[in-house]
Amino acid sequence: MSTGKQNPLAAAEAADKRRKIAIQIGVAGVLVALVAAIGIGIAVNRSDDDSSTASSVQQLPATDGAVTESGTVRIGDPDAPVKVRVVADLQCPGCKQFEAANGEALAEAAANGTAVIDYQIISFLDRASTNQYSSRAANASFCVADADAGKYQTWLQTMFARQSAEGGAGLTNEQLVQIANEVGYTDPAVATCINDKPYGDYITQVTQETLSSGVESTPAVFINGELNQSDAVFTKNGLASVIADAAK
Repeated sequence: MSTGKQNPLAAAEAADKRRKIAIQIGVAGVLVALVAAIGIGIAVNRSDDDSSTASSVQQLPATDGAVTESGTVRIGDPDAPVKVRVVADLQCPGCKQFEAANGEALAEAAANGTAVIDYQIISFLDRASTNQYSSRAANASFCVADADAGKYQTWLQTMFARQSAEGGAGLTNEQLVQIANEVGYTDPAVATCINDKPYGDYITQVTQETLSSGVESTPAVFINGELNQSDAVFTKNGLASVIADAAK
């Protein structure tokens, strides 16, 4: 293996190939989980007719409005001229590169009203850690967004900055709580949410729906509904000009 400086785009492409394989495995796992959940639901309905009007098990727990019906964390003015959707897994190395390159550009675009940013945090990389970090981190994403969306982008930047390498143990729940506290999420309810993982079933559902919609790798960045596959995704502040052009 070369010891020279690795091209970030080449590294991202290599990581992308690994993630595509992981997605295929993840889709199969998610589908198995969904089938099992459906089977359990049928059994419960047969055993208790009074529950026939109950809603699906995989519903979004109540939030303060920061999380949309499609499972994205929305930051910024919904009426902003540019709509940006970022699909990411918090265990994904390419997503870490993307956040390092464009996190500040997205925060600025949301702050100045140029764009509304929808973060679609999914979980298909549990197999890339020994402690199901992907799904636990995705759950934490909902926990902090529900508590205070105003701190969410800072939390996201911090999470990616401290991302553990694939193949080992991801951050523990204790570490997730610590990061949340450092960013300003000091309400004990946030720690309880991180530890109890109330969004687990919903994350499974959102992940399956996102992958089934055609997303093949992460990060996937959509500008006004169009997938952006340019070098801007991994270029420092590269999306700033893309967003500016889209706003014209």
